[in-house]
Formats: sequence, structure tokens, C-alpha cells
Amino acid sequence: MSSGEQIPPWLQEQVGRLQQLQQNLQSIMAQKQHLEAEQLETERALETLKKTGDNDAVYKAAGSILVKSTKPILVSELEEKKELANTRITVLTKQESRLKENLKESETKIREMLHGSTAPTGQKTDTPK
Repeated sequence: MSSGEQIPPWLQEQVGRLQQLQQNLQSIMAQKQHLEAEQLETERALETLKKTGDNDAVYKAAGSILVKSTKPILVSELEEKKELANTRITVLTKQESRLKENLKESETKIREMLHGSTAPTGQKTDTPK
């Protein structure tokens, strides 16, 4: 394709799809990273909490204040939070894998279109003869 030619609509569509897939992948990876950090923080809190005595005063954050609680309640809440984060990470990992596959397929399709400079079946190219 020379610099004076316009990108054919079918190729623009494929490039747009590729860009959308890339944005979705970035979003999922950011969500996953956030959840992994949250999960690590929860694990550290659980470790610390398990080291405290059963009769020690424990508190949990509720917005900008601390509220007194009991060790068994906090352990239960943190384990539930950790399990939920783990489930969400698993879902995001599967989505990430699917998106990476779709990205590879889209990139391959675009490369084939460019190298063959043919439009998808049923469409005409803008190349002069």
C-alpha cells in the first residue's frame, strides 16, 4: 500500500477490532493486578490476625473509623474476602487467555489481508489493476 492510498474499510474494521481487544485486555489485566494486590493484603492481615491471642482486642476498618470486633469474626470475613478474590482472579485469568487468543487471531487475519492484499470473501479491494 502506498502512502497515498486510503486504508480499505474492511481493514479499518479489523484494526478497530484489534484495538478494542487490546483495550479490553489492558482493562482485565489491570483488574487482575488490583485483585492480586488485594488478595495479598488480605493474606497478610490473616497471618497477623492468627498470631494474636483469642482474648486480644481486634478492630476492623469501617470507612475512616475502626470498629471493635472479635478474632473469629474477622478471620471468617477475611477468609471469605480472600476466597472471593481468588474466584474473581480465576475468572479474569480465563478472560485474559481468551482475549489473548482473539488478539493473535485478529493479528494473523490482518497480516494475511495485508500480505495477500485481498479483502475478505465477497468484498472488493481498492487496489487498481
